[in-house]
Amino acid sequence: MKRLLIASACSLTFLTTEAQQLRTPQPSTTQTIRQDFGLGTIEISYSRPNMKGRKVFGDLVPFGAIWRTGANAATTLTFSDEVMIGGTKVPAGKYGLLSIPGAAEWTMIISKQTNVTSPTQYKQDQDVVRVAVKPMSMPASMETFTLQIANVSDTKCELHLMWEKTAVALPIGTEVDSKVMQQIENTLLKDSRPYFNAALYYLDNGKDLNQAVAWFDKAIEQNPRAYWVHYQKARALAKQGKKQEALQVSNRSLELAREMKNDDYVALNEKLQAELKK
Repeated sequence: MKRLLIASACSLTFLTTEAQQLRTPQPSTTQTIRQDFGLGTIEISYSRPNMKGRKVFGDLVPFGAIWRTGANAATTLTFSDEVMIGGTKVPAGKYGLLSIPGAAEWTMIISKQTNVTSPTQYKQDQDVVRVAVKPMSMPASMETFTLQIANVSDTKCELHLMWEKTAVALPIGTEVDSKVMQQIENTLLKDSRPYFNAALYYLDNGKDLNQAVAWFDKAIEQNPRAYWVHYQKARALAKQGKKQEALQVSNRSLELAREMKNDDYVALNEKLQAELKK
């Protein structure tokens, strides 16, 4: 009986040990990054191999062949809103990011396939768009394969690929103005009229300043002590060349900002007034 109990205990220990998973660092670490862009987001999911003393492009990653643009699982891009790549509209959705590296030129591919991990799985008829880009030489070597979204503005950004001493940039665009204008038209007909946001968009995007000022006035009616609204109205008046009116409105903003102890808007108004008095 004692031997049986000992044997059972040993068996249980063995099974418990086998059930436990040994966790070690990933050879190619995974990364997911999310970037706000335009009115939506871009999300990238990929694995990041290291050089480990190897020559990468033209050797580990052959020239002229389909590359998963990463390691392990397929690299994917997810757009929450429609974007423009290489002159092609790419609808919102999840796509595979593939590439064909070359010494003088790369082909970047956005594919409907989201599971390509080897060249044999790739189907060209699933391409959404192909873009030829020129590789750039970096002064310092990048040990870990890196993707990032850089140079982000309201309507443009770039997907950067960097590894070894090679960098590649894929331009991405999005349409913002028509969508915002449609939102303004729709929302201003409703009870929750966002006059301030509409006016600020007009001010910052070179649209009708008279309309912007009128909407700032409406926003001030909604909240007379909103020092930030007074400040933006003063900016709009200054852009119209109405310096005295702008000074008066800025003074009101400055007064309210001091009452509310908002040092940022105190400084903004003082700077605006110094420019108006030149």
